[in-house]
Amino acid sequence: MSKSPPAVATAAASADVIEIERALSRVAYLSSRVRQHDRLMVQAGVSLDRAAVALMRQIADTEPLRPGELATRLAVEASHVTRQVQQLEKSGYVIRVPDPEDGRAQRIQLTPVGREVIDRIREASRRGMQAALADWSPQDLRQLAALFHRMVDDFLGYADAEAGGHPERPA
Repeated sequence: MSKSPPAVATAAASADVIEIERALSRVAYLSSRVRQHDRLMVQAGVSLDRAAVALMRQIADTEPLRPGELATRLAVEASHVTRQVQQLEKSGYVIRVPDPEDGRAQRIQLTPVGREVIDRIREASRRGMQAALADWSPQDLRQLAALFHRMVDDFLGYADAEAGGHPERPA
């Protein structure tokens, strides 16, 4: 017997929610464009594909993690992470280290070279964002950052509740 899909709210979305969804779709599109990624790599002075950058960003924010945990956080198949990790190891950007909780398992962490590369990518990204938002007031920037964090926290809490778990909240 198959499981039925989770219940979906039947109330129509408000005009504000519709506009937020449209804006988020535009942001996702802009941030995932190949041309934008290529420009960022040139500015950072590195040559990595988008999947490798996403993986390295995740490791930098939470390292070290098991490959399965990385796959879950990035919402990709574990085999995808395994291939990316192998390529990043060959480039000297990540290494495998023993999992202190389970000697049979390994975790992935950035090497000093990998840390320096992801720092350069983030700095190039921040410079572009700073230029694009140069005309925004400090108050508007603070408000946008706070609202984005709140939205992500609520999305994570909703997704976790849908999965039957406990909402994730940052410390």
